[in-house]
Amino acid sequence: MKSPLKHRTLSAAIVDQLRQAILDGTYPAGSQLRQDALGDTYGVSRIPVREALFQLEAEGLVRIVPQKGAIVSELSLDEINDVFDLRRIMEPRLLAQSAPHFVEDDFAGLDDIQKRFVKAIKARNVSEWGQLNADFHMAMYVHARQPRTKAIVVALLQTSDRYTRLQLSNTKAMGTAEEEHAHLIALCRAKEIDEACRFLEQHIEAVRTDLLQVVGGGAIAARAGR
Repeated sequence: MKSPLKHRTLSAAIVDQLRQAILDGTYPAGSQLRQDALGDTYGVSRIPVREALFQLEAEGLVRIVPQKGAIVSELSLDEINDVFDLRRIMEPRLLAQSAPHFVEDDFAGLDDIQKRFVKAIKARNVSEWGQLNADFHMAMYVHARQPRTKAIVVALLQTSDRYTRLQLSNTKAMGTAEEEHAHLIALCRAKEIDEACRFLEQHIEAVRTDLLQVVGGGAIAARAGR
């Protein structure tokens, strides 16, 4: 009999693999995720699979439906607005507290993430876009002394990942993301913290507006008031 710790370890590994499969489209929206089939795929019992599906439900990637089980969530305009409203409030606050404490090692880390982000874009490596985007944002907030806020933002970025990959699937959006990340680094290097926070808010809002156009179409985005 496996210990609870072993089950949690298995569950975490399955969460990572299922999340990646949902984000890269292996399991598209509306797909049914059957516990027995997933258990066979990963060579585990249903217990860690069930725990993994509950975690993915908490992240908004899966819905648990009575008599149907786990279903990959549809793309949602309401979710985009909810997630990006929260990001627009929380992330500039984190940056305002973190950026004044940046040292050269922090900028070297940001530059490295930016280089890998640019490389992934040029290679059209979809599996890396969202993760590097999240890594970049969290590296900007490394010195913020707001652990609860950071934990919430990590979860929001995980949810955003699915949408960010969709938004970055066109050349214009990819170029814009690259340029705006570089500008954020430059503002922080110049100690223009207030301007960096304002620009970050604009960056998040611009991504939201683009996503509403991509997911819902112009008419729906207009009705959403964005």
